[in-house]
Amino acid sequence: MTSTNGDLTIRPQHPRKVSLAQLAEHFSLQLLDDTGEAGVTGVTIDSRDVQPGDLYVGLPGAKHHGADFASSAASSGAAAMLTDAAGRDRAVAAGVTGLPVLVIDRHPREILGELSARVYGTDELSAKTFGITGTNGKTSVVYCIAQVLEAAGLTPGLSSTAERRIGDEVIVSNLTSPESSELHGLLARMVERGVEGVAIEVSAQAIGRHRIDGVHFDVVAFNNFSQDHLEEYGDMETYFQAKAELFVPERAKRGVVVVDGPYGQRLAKQSQIPVTTLATEYGRSADWHLAVTTQNLDGVSFVLQGPEGAHFRGRVPVFGRFMAENAALALIMLHEAGIPFSQVEAGLDNGLIPVHIPGRLEEITEDGAGPRFFVDYGHTPGSFEAMLDALDEVVEGKIIFMFGADGDRDTTKRSEMGRIAAAGADTVIVCDYHPRSEPPEQIRAQLLEGARSANHATLYEEADPRTAIRLAISLAEPGDVILYAGPGHEDYQEVAGAFIPYSARDEVRGALREAGLLA
Repeated sequence: MTSTNGDLTIRPQHPRKVSLAQLAEHFSLQLLDDTGEAGVTGVTIDSRDVQPGDLYVGLPGAKHHGADFASSAASSGAAAMLTDAAGRDRAVAAGVTGLPVLVIDRHPREILGELSARVYGTDELSAKTFGITGTNGKTSVVYCIAQVLEAAGLTPGLSSTAERRIGDEVIVSNLTSPESSELHGLLARMVERGVEGVAIEVSAQAIGRHRIDGVHFDVVAFNNFSQDHLEEYGDMETYFQAKAELFVPERAKRGVVVVDGPYGQRLAKQSQIPVTTLATEYGRSADWHLAVTTQNLDGVSFVLQGPEGAHFRGRVPVFGRFMAENAALALIMLHEAGIPFSQVEAGLDNGLIPVHIPGRLEEITEDGAGPRFFVDYGHTPGSFEAMLDALDEVVEGKIIFMFGADGDRDTTKRSEMGRIAAAGADTVIVCDYHPRSEPPEQIRAQLLEGARSANHATLYEEADPRTAIRLAISLAEPGDVILYAGPGHEDYQEVAGAFIPYSARDEVRGALREAGLLA
């Protein structure tokens, strides 16, 4: 079931009222212009999202101060505003009157999560909460958690970069990477709907920018680590430490860490919370061990063994050893939260975890008679290597790999993306992804330079992804696999400041129909 949320954020349908006086006392805030009876029922940082009874939070920004929009917020029904001293002065200077103001002596974002949790009543959740961080595969793990929760007889909720789900309802909204106020509104709606387990994708930015503040996870996990976001973090060590901040008592009770690589091994040692470890490599010391038994393009079967005889035999209908790892992480996280394997197994058909992840290794072709076409969201060297290694193990024909790269993002990974693509595929097609403000031909040139260094694949450059899709199909034969990496579930391209409608999945479907390969 899919529903469209008309508001910018997802809120509880039956909110409670919390008095401003209580908030001021609890968070040591200065309260101005209060009649003594004012209270709030919601929190937002966007004046366009204000609903009657909201606490509007005026944040200082690079170009504007949120307090400059206090009048608009008040006219939409805001019951009060929270801001800093500068914001208070700007609102007074603008002649805003009759709106109670909470004033904080530091950046308002620093208490936004905890305050939102108190307003929405999500500071103490009855539902089990699970968080996953790492460079690649976070969304897939979130969906695996939701699926095994459902198998265990628990109503799941999830928040990912792909979508938000409450039970069997998919809520379409403008929520992309939720602010803490938005996240707590979503959690409150989940509680109303009887959700018993929540899976949340946690990026390094979400941790550092206070977006998960106020959430205390029952179990968190770390799956892998490779280069990404260096335009923001500068180096790999800073990026890693940003993720490690999830493994502290203030944020979580327990952790699960994949220790196949050096960063996972480091995190298992430096974690400030108790952790259990998972290894997928033979001979690696860990608490849990995963072994792949069979695999093909239609999925992967595995055996998971852990402490005290814990054992699970399962299958995921998506190819790749990393998908077995994603499922194993989900199972161990539930186990750590007190949900036994037997409870999960009772809801599965012979161990099949029927997970479907929008835009993640999503197959667009149907009958398997001709070439098979997959669309994925991967856009890092690590994700390219994992996908191509997985395809190499199960594909009988050629691997045709098409991709582009983000503009205005980490430029240092582009050459390596090109090299890995050309080393692992038979044919590479470089096209545009999100050029943003960069010249797209410059991005493609960097990718192609790396691809040529592999001296392996046949290379094509086709700027327009629509044309590139049709080129890939024209080059493919039965038994071949086409993998289009990058756009995944997205429905737009960002070019020179414009957001152009574009769905890779819809475009591939149309091209396959044109070629007579899809009904």
